Amino acid sequence: MTESFAATLPMLETPRLWLRPRVLADLDACIEMDRDPEVTRHIAGPWHDPVEHRRFVTHRITRDYPPGLGYWSIFEKAAPAAFVGWVLLIPDYADGAHDVEIGWRLVRAAWGRGIASEAAAAVVRHAFDTVRLPRVIADIAAANTGSLGVARKLGMHRVGVVRDGIPYVRHRLERDDLRA
Repeated sequence: MTESFAATLPMLETPRLWLRPRVLADLDACIEMDRDPEVTRHIAGPWHDPVEHRRFVTHRITRDYPPGLGYWSIFEKAAPAAFVGWVLLIPDYADGAHDVEIGWRLVRAAWGRGIASEAAAAVVRHAFDTVRLPRVIADIAAANTGSLGVARKLGMHRVGVVRDGIPYVRHRLERDDLRA
């Protein structure tokens, strides 16, 4: 199930989860997750146009990211065949910056169980310890209380507002913040 575009990403493991590089075999599960209007309520995207939605997700899966960056699909060890979401670590060049964004999305049935926090924490460790990034950012809609909670648990700090179709609150976590 390895595909060349996912070759630079390691498999990550937490006490409850497996995170493996996202591949085309995950496409239908990703699209099904996005079809839930509660899942995409706070996220700009082509969710209501099936053709553009499939094209968008396919591009995100097959795109070449810099080494160590990309998307991981999340699976619970207790049900390893059931896709529960993804976590990303991708370049964000908004406003001329060269930041790397961390983000997460879960099927609604997985909400409220700490899965996003656990998966994102594993990717933060990868970002700082393996890729050696100086910082990661997350852009989160102000009304998305679940994702704001994940950012808080990761130790991220609010640093401003950015616009990408809708306004997002930018959060940042510096590698040095974790060592302080």
